[in-house]
Amino acid sequence: MVTFDAVLFDLDGTLVERTQDTAALYERAFERVGVEPFGAPAELWAALDGPPDPADEVGYLGAGFARLAAQHDRRVDAIGLASAFVDGVDNAQVALRPGTERALSAARETAPTAILTNGPQSRQADKVDATGLADRVDAVVYAGDMPRRKPHAAPFEETLSALEGSGECALYVGNSLGYDVAGAHNAGLAAAYLDDSDGPEPYDPEYVLESLADLPAILQ
Repeated sequence: MVTFDAVLFDLDGTLVERTQDTAALYERAFERVGVEPFGAPAELWAALDGPPDPADEVGYLGAGFARLAAQHDRRVDAIGLASAFVDGVDNAQVALRPGTERALSAARETAPTAILTNGPQSRQADKVDATGLADRVDAVVYAGDMPRRKPHAAPFEETLSALEGSGECALYVGNSLGYDVAGAHNAGLAAAYLDDSDGPEPYDPEYVLESLADLPAILQ
């Protein structure tokens, strides 16, 4: 059994999930700009290219709305739609995912713990505060405010540094293969992948979890 000297967690989709009504948020964005709705939230997500840009969330979503408008043969102010959408987002409307409490308790009994999220503090701190996560971990690092984000090694190194010397044998828990697993391995950490049923290929995480409730067995 491996003894870890630090346990790090991703935030979105790993520890927390949104509770805000996405469909209502989508519809209100169209109402705010006075445009007849088209498409659906799932179509917008599919039209987005890569991870959000912490420095330009409106531009990132605007590109998605522009692609979606083209697919529906509509001419709209895509940036206006994106701005209306972002204005309606309440980042405090989140909840802990099933198994989070148990996973965090087991991790804290094992080693120093931290959250490493790719988002900026301006957006992610509301989620951390709303769920009381700051009191459950030893450090929170917002890679969205750094020059490089996951899967680069720098955010992981910064997080381990915040834990003051831990990291010879650290574990990162996350739900993204291309950012969490790849990033952890790039930084020399073991990875526990919270499987979304797609399977871990072509990556090779040390652990695959069906739920956060599976994590304590790894840490014992």
